[in-house]
Amino acid sequence: MNSTVLQVNAQDRFRDALVRNFIVVIFGITINSINGLFVFTFFRSSVFYNDPRYILYIHLVINDMLMVFVSVSLSVMAYAWRNVPIPFCVVLLIIASKTHKNSVLTLAGMSVERYIAICKPLHHHQICTVRRTYILISLIWSVGVLPGLSDFILLSVIDPTFYTKDTICTASRLYNTPYHEELSKYMTGIYSSGVWLILIYTYCRVLITARKASTDKSSAKKAQSTILLHGAQLLLCMLSYITGYLELMYAQLLPADRSILVFCNYLLTNLLPRLLTPMIYGVRDKVFYSHMKGIVACKLVIVKVESTKQ
Repeated sequence: MNSTVLQVNAQDRFRDALVRNFIVVIFGITINSINGLFVFTFFRSSVFYNDPRYILYIHLVINDMLMVFVSVSLSVMAYAWRNVPIPFCVVLLIIASKTHKNSVLTLAGMSVERYIAICKPLHHHQICTVRRTYILISLIWSVGVLPGLSDFILLSVIDPTFYTKDTICTASRLYNTPYHEELSKYMTGIYSSGVWLILIYTYCRVLITARKASTDKSSAKKAQSTILLHGAQLLLCMLSYITGYLELMYAQLLPADRSILVFCNYLLTNLLPRLLTPMIYGVRDKVFYSHMKGIVACKLVIVKVESTKQ
């Protein structure tokens, strides 16, 4: 009887893991397919190449696609590959951490660009050049890699032999020392407070400008709404920083449903914010949307013509 119960429990765990991995993979493929359409539109339309706003936007989309791919891979590996070589695991975790920080920093950069465009329109073309935009993207990648490298260096100091070991590839399993916990708190505080200050400042300045403006109020209102949407997306991204505390709360309040709540929390904090990126610029921006609509319509016409020929 005991062996039968264990077998049934094992089958239930396998079925739950299979369903969750299937949902995560489908979710990831859907998000990257949508974002891939926007990337394709950007590179097919040269009009976007010289606009810093669209360059920052497509950088955010590509970064989110990379993050979704790595995040989904890590989620599947947690079930399917239990003994991952630590060097390979560290590389994946550094990429995941870097891309997550890049999203937050890019949102701040996009808000500053909108602030300059609305509050300092005469200087916008001088300040926000293509060259400076690519320099900003390089700085974002340089700063975004710092937390992951800090964790890696700290792990090397604490356990110099970790290169030869295998582990379940999760950050909580690999970086489980008190030093990593303190380092994570400081890094999270610095990034989140800095980005929120930028968003609040730019929003307030754009709001003041929108009220004072006698002309072109629509542009100011649109920039104001865009920064608000950035704040909403940033809030969802920031939820991933308190995932550990939420999981502890789930374990105390609803221990029977803890695994389901943790899974829903992962979808909400890691994957859902990546759906908002194309909604903010790709759909709301008339120029980008018109180009994307034209490309999709052209593809549909080609498919119809080929089907009629056959």
